[in-house]
Amino acid sequence: MKKLFLVLLLSQPAFAAINATLYKDPHCGCCEEYVKYLEKNGFKVKAVNSTDMSSLKKQYGSAQLASCHTTRIGQYTVEGHVPVPAIHKLLKEKPQIAGISAPGMPQNSPGMGPEIKGSLKIYELGQSAEPKLFSIE
Repeated sequence: MKKLFLVLLLSQPAFAAINATLYKDPHCGCCEEYVKYLEKNGFKVKAVNSTDMSSLKKQYGSAQLASCHTTRIGQYTVEGHVPVPAIHKLLKEKPQIAGISAPGMPQNSPGMGPEIKGSLKIYELGQSAEPKLFSIE
């Protein structure tokens, strides 16, 4: 019985990585650090260099709360150095928003320096003129 259980366990596929496309300036080092952070946390990242980030941010709805890079995960935009727990919350809850953002380049965010848990505000990307808080990570 133990052998059968082991065979069944080993024959199961591993959890699938979450596909992400990250658009970045070709010379940005913090963007590369964020790619490594995502990959370390189970994402399969396709990094795309772009010299026209402002057009991409307008296209994907993140121009109002912009950061240095823009990531597409499924139907959502993830702008900037957003921690993985906020991304998982977005993908689990599936809210009717364009995505989420950690605007600017906060020093306490993944890829920018040591993370300080509970100090990073993540905002919804939506139609509202005023930024709406999504989570605090």
